[in-house]
Amino acid sequence: MTVTAPNRQSTRPRVAGEPDILCSDLVRIFTAKGIEVQALQGLNLRIEPGELVAVIGASGSGKSTLLSILSGLDLPTAGVARVAGHDLLAMGRAERVAFRRSSVGFVWQQTSRNLLPYLTAAENVAATLAISGKLRGDARARRIAEVLDLLEVSHVADRKPSEMSGGEQQRVAIAVAIVAEPRVLLADEPTGELDDATSAAVLEAMRGVNRELGVTTLIVTHDPTVSEHVARTVQIRDGRTSTEVLRSTRLDEEGREHAVAEEFAVLDRVGRLQLPDEFMAALDLRDRVRLALEPDHVGVWPGQTKPDEASEVDEEEQS
Repeated sequence: MTVTAPNRQSTRPRVAGEPDILCSDLVRIFTAKGIEVQALQGLNLRIEPGELVAVIGASGSGKSTLLSILSGLDLPTAGVARVAGHDLLAMGRAERVAFRRSSVGFVWQQTSRNLLPYLTAAENVAATLAISGKLRGDARARRIAEVLDLLEVSHVADRKPSEMSGGEQQRVAIAVAIVAEPRVLLADEPTGELDDATSAAVLEAMRGVNRELGVTTLIVTHDPTVSEHVARTVQIRDGRTSTEVLRSTRLDEEGREHAVAEEFAVLDRVGRLQLPDEFMAALDLRDRVRLALEPDHVGVWPGQTKPDEASEVDEEEQS
């Protein structure tokens, strides 16, 4: 279906070539009782307009801190953070309010953060439009009906959150987040309280919104299965982006489509990268490794094994 765009009176226009999310050398240090904790250690991330990206990481990896900064709830200690054309480090109070009202939408894990319990689904969506100051009268009513229909929750328009299932609550929450047509949609563990089947349905709903409206979408989660529903997955480890998985479909020689997933290590500006945990465990890589520059690749060996010794072992095994 086609969803009508509301007046973008508070949304900054896109600049050609500018990403919708840009983090460069992002650092966040927390200090408590004289102890410093580096939650983000020079993180770099670039998300282009219209992308659907999942950021995954274990507890303590820095993903929640990243989302707090991108949503305008927290400030980084150093680095660059820009979202939807706003410099998050330089925003004043008035710009920050406009940013949260019109430039970004939010879907949190807890229903209590997404929906007001004493309002119906339609009233929750209407409240967001009222706060943003967009649309009036019949135009507002049409917009509310359109987004509820897009998320396939028109049947709960007159129900309060307590009268909905968990999946319905989250789909209504997505409707609330996108009704003012923000440039960026941020989701924090949107399926954390749902079962597998309901989680898949909610993620597909988010993918449908991304495809239908072109809203740039970032899902932050600890659940690696979320990556199956997006084209690009960024993993955070120890406060830095470590690897990316890009998914696409390709045609074989007989014209049949095949899903392809390729994993890439992320290089920072000084050439550092993080190897995936499973690679390190499989080869017992620790402390230090040996490197060798080849014509078209870099060789990496356990520190206790020399490159030529590794080659000899391979030749012996093959014979």
